[in-house]
Amino acid sequence: MKRTTMVLGGVALLLTGTVLAQGLPKLAVKKTYRVGFAQTESNNPWRLAQTKSMQDEARRLGHQLVYTDAAGSTAKQVADVRSMIAQKVDAIFLSPREDKPLAPVVKEAAKAGIPVILLDRNIDPALAKAGTDYVTFIGSDFVQEGQRVANWLVKNAKGKTNIIELEGTTGSSPANDRKKGFDDVIRKNPQFKILASQTGNFARDTGRQVAETLLQANPTANVIYAHNDEMAIGAVSAIRAAGKRPGVDIIVLSIDGGKEAVQMVVDGSINYVVECNPRFGPAAFKTLAGYAAGQKYPAKVINADRDYTPQNAKAGLASAY
Repeated sequence: MKRTTMVLGGVALLLTGTVLAQGLPKLAVKKTYRVGFAQTESNNPWRLAQTKSMQDEARRLGHQLVYTDAAGSTAKQVADVRSMIAQKVDAIFLSPREDKPLAPVVKEAAKAGIPVILLDRNIDPALAKAGTDYVTFIGSDFVQEGQRVANWLVKNAKGKTNIIELEGTTGSSPANDRKKGFDDVIRKNPQFKILASQTGNFARDTGRQVAETLLQANPTANVIYAHNDEMAIGAVSAIRAAGKRPGVDIIVLSIDGGKEAVQMVVDGSINYVVECNPRFGPAAFKTLAGYAAGQKYPAKVINADRDYTPQNAKAGLASAY
């Protein structure tokens, strides 16, 4: 496997995979583009930060951004992309809500002569392929994120080994991969046990409700691993409602790295957070310009993400989104 580093928009990115021969629509080199951005939802700080980064960079470069918000609906996001195809935008940035239902519409865009760049979430490679149906995927290594959380837990558990897992949106690549990465490490450490695992849909209130139910059903639980900050923050409320101390009686682990969650690491109610950087704008538009200029891209362009621990969270708080 080829692994090289590329700097896009001032951000160091890890390129993984074999560089692909492009069989995609051509994109003319122009000063400005009319580009679609199909967002999956806007109900949490991570998505708001991602959208702002895309809008800010488009504005800085003078591009017209055709923005849509699927409001958590896969069907609407499919319709949003089809609308962009009908509008004949120059290219489409897509954060797919689910990995399978969005694959056909990605192929529709390619057939219509519109290149697609995937942001944050990938699609099922059995249904659509990088280099043929879309340019590349830019985002984090979700499996590695789950592994990093589990590895930190193994080293820092101090006897707390009974785990509740709050999963993300069913069918989404982050939920699938963050679960796989975490569960794979836990299986290799038999002193740990996942007592229950259930979706909280990446939402704060749903995460709170699910955590409350699972804590009641599993009174020996002393670790909660949430696939994102919103569910982790909801879990903190559930732990307090159960009369226990988050971060002390029950270890809380998360992925995303929003300012609110990082502050909770500083305060001690969340123990560890792996960052998933939402600031895609510079890298996304740099990739678009490079593609137009004929640059070849691998199947995945991986963001370099940091983490937040009790030792470094205070220093990193100012740069969190």
